[in-house]
Amino acid sequence: MTLRLADVEVGTELPEQVSRVTRADLVRYAGASGDLNVIHWNERVAREVGLPGVIAHGMLTAGIAVRAVTRWVGDPGAVVDYQVRFSRPVVVPDDDTGAELTVRGRVAQVGEDGRVRVDLTVTSGGEKVLSLARAVVALG
Repeated sequence: MTLRLADVEVGTELPEQVSRVTRADLVRYAGASGDLNVIHWNERVAREVGLPGVIAHGMLTAGIAVRAVTRWVGDPGAVVDYQVRFSRPVVVPDDDTGAELTVRGRVAQVGEDGRVRVDLTVTSGGEKVLSLARAVVALG
């Protein structure tokens, strides 16, 4: 079902989305995106450059976050603008559990033109990993 403009107002909360990212996910994303940077798979190199360990690709993190919006809206094509700032890396441990990403969203603005701005809060390990994360969707 596709969300309608009449169904939302400022303050409407999106369903919380919890996702896991494992090292296997990083390998698959690296292959699909072509981003083979060593910090996404080699613990030693990641630590040598000052990171706390292997980290998730920023664009993978951003993609997982916007999925909360597309699921809520019911139409990925409704997203007309999306932007994030990376504030902290998502450290992915070398185990079967990986890292947990929690995405919460709230409608911040409803325009007369049918555009709705959703502000996202994205955390991993209790720390905010994206700042100024927001999506604009066009609703009918």
